[in-house]
Amino acid sequence: MNEPVNKLLEQRCRHYSQDESSLNLSEVEQYRRFTPEWQFCATENELSRTYHFESYADTIAFVNTVAKVAEEQDHHPDMEVNYNRCKVCFRTHTVHGVTINDFICAANIDHHVD
Repeated sequence: MNEPVNKLLEQRCRHYSQDESSLNLSEVEQYRRFTPEWQFCATENELSRTYHFESYADTIAFVNTVAKVAEEQDHHPDMEVNYNRCKVCFRTHTVHGVTINDFICAANIDHHVD
């Protein structure tokens, strides 16, 4: 059986101006279908996921994968790195909330890791 195509993997991040706004809740839920493991926190207006690993080396390898995706997309997350886990948090700082950029990066990270 073929996996459904994640349309976010075909897109690139873009720069936002301060005049633009973040996604509304309905739009967030629409994009979450493509990133089901990611959580949306409305109070923080951010998208996050915590990944778990067998070792510190595996965790750092993951951090490097996230860094590669972030550099390719020119959109960088906040990361909380521990021995065997890493929490990745995305929000588009220019608009103070979640945009499609955050979902594009989340989908790309999952694609490289899962």
